[in-house]
Amino acid sequence: MRDHGGNIDGAIARFGGKPEEWIDLSTGINRAPYPLPEISAAAWRSLPTRAAQEALIRAAAQAYGTAAAILPLAGAQAAIQMVPRLRPPGHARVLGPTYNEHAASLRAAGWTVDEVGDPQALAGAELAVVVNPNNPDGRETAPARLLRLARQVGLLVVDESFADPRPALSLAPSAGREQGLLVLRSFGKFYGLAGVRLGFALGHADDIAALSAMAGPWPVSGAAIEIGQAALADRDWARATAARLRAELPRIDALTLRAGWRNVGGTELFRLYATPDAQAAQARLARARIWSRIFPWSPELIRLGLPGNAAEWARLETALT
Repeated sequence: MRDHGGNIDGAIARFGGKPEEWIDLSTGINRAPYPLPEISAAAWRSLPTRAAQEALIRAAAQAYGTAAAILPLAGAQAAIQMVPRLRPPGHARVLGPTYNEHAASLRAAGWTVDEVGDPQALAGAELAVVVNPNNPDGRETAPARLLRLARQVGLLVVDESFADPRPALSLAPSAGREQGLLVLRSFGKFYGLAGVRLGFALGHADDIAALSAMAGPWPVSGAAIEIGQAALADRDWARATAARLRAELPRIDALTLRAGWRNVGGTELFRLYATPDAQAAQARLARARIWSRIFPWSPELIRLGLPGNAAEWARLETALT
């Protein structure tokens, strides 16, 4: 199986406890989620209408500041799995290390995939992937550089799953102007509602039409449409949440520093730390029923999401000190 955060079942199997006892900080999902609106009975009993889907698309377009064609999907993950079929299999390059589903999905569809460490090394690829800001280290690639790169590759896929608190970093306003650029957005991470399974692909009308044909007539549920439309339209909540997350970063960095960890990157939704022994650090937190993310390609890196309330902050501080 591919390695991911969010594998709380594995944490319980290894360290014990009940699901409700655990704080899952392994995913980078906002633990202070958007308050759920009242969902209509029709959202549960009827197939989503085209009008409802169009209303969600309009809300996403306004929230992301784009005139691109937009396709709602069951999370950015759904787009990641379909993108390899937008073009005939060839040579792809992924800016890494990064979220492993991009390379895995491309290889599963017959692509040859190279991971490169410099954005310029993506030039010449038939398909290139950049996660911006990057998961797990928060590395940023300037939008102007990405736009230049889009003219040097067959298709540039920019995964902006963690970009909500950084609108100036987003290429959403540039998406759709010409073929060759596809922007992916996650809803569940920033809004803290990953179980809704909602995300968006933004791009040229031809590419979005091709993805839509793959996804079928009802790519997201009626409940996801109503929740997404309400949340995306609430720009006051988005601004306040981004400010709160930014204000909490020094607190988690200070706690981990006292534990002997060193910050090496991150975003408003997660932090990446270097430790003498990442497995030992994860086990230490797990004994306090706090789950974290470590990586098979690094013996010293550990990633933590931010606690969602005062009780969770207190438990993390106790576990670290």
